[in-house]
Amino acid sequence: MAHDPSALWLVRHGQSLGNVARDAAHDADLEALDLAERDMDVPLSPLGQRQAAALGRWLANEPEANRPDVVYSSPYARAQQTARLVLAEAGLDDRDVHLDERLRERELGILDLLTRRGVEARYPGEAQRRERLGKFYHRPPGGESWVDVALRLRSFRDSIALLHEGKRVLIVSHEVVIVMMRYLIEDLGEQRALALSRDEPLANCSLTTYTTDATGVLRLDRSGWTAPIEDEGAAVTEDHDARVAAR
Repeated sequence: MAHDPSALWLVRHGQSLGNVARDAAHDADLEALDLAERDMDVPLSPLGQRQAAALGRWLANEPEANRPDVVYSSPYARAQQTARLVLAEAGLDDRDVHLDERLRERELGILDLLTRRGVEARYPGEAQRRERLGKFYHRPPGGESWVDVALRLRSFRDSIALLHEGKRVLIVSHEVVIVMMRYLIEDLGEQRALALSRDEPLANCSLTTYTTDATGVLRLDRSGWTAPIEDEGAAVTEDHDARVAAR
């Protein structure tokens, strides 16, 4: 029977140009974000690069026993960049970054790039359906609900248990992915998962960590920890990941 890794570190990617575009669209009360790239190709902003480097420099000063053995990343550019910058600054360039599509951002289908105002103006029926179902179960046409994300993460968690029992595993991914990993690991319900998103927003490059206790169960150590970024003087940002202004 497979067991969990000895430690699991969940890192949200650094601030991306998509986060910046989202804030600009919100501030200007626009219906859509001004982004030419596919969501998977949106890179880190200069601030996002500094955030990732700050986390890497903190990791460089950690003892070997607190460094990752295995690194996974969402295949999206902003997550890959974050993972490679962290490892480079930590002096861990010898670690491979394994890309896994199950760690990708939640797909938004026809709502991609739209702000809340844009969804209500262009797809009023969909806005009403989302309001009725709630964001946990609402699946936009061509997109995913939060529970769809959880389904693919169940498979991913089984994979790392089979492949990396007793190892320290670092994962760089996205906001909803990390919330839903917590949903699975801590056996949370819908309301608790939604409360995490609402009350404990994940900052860019924040660190959420688990270690395995004497009974072999993963226990939460740190949630959305940003001390390395703050110590480096890099701005802490909490911009949402998705290319739509409202969760």
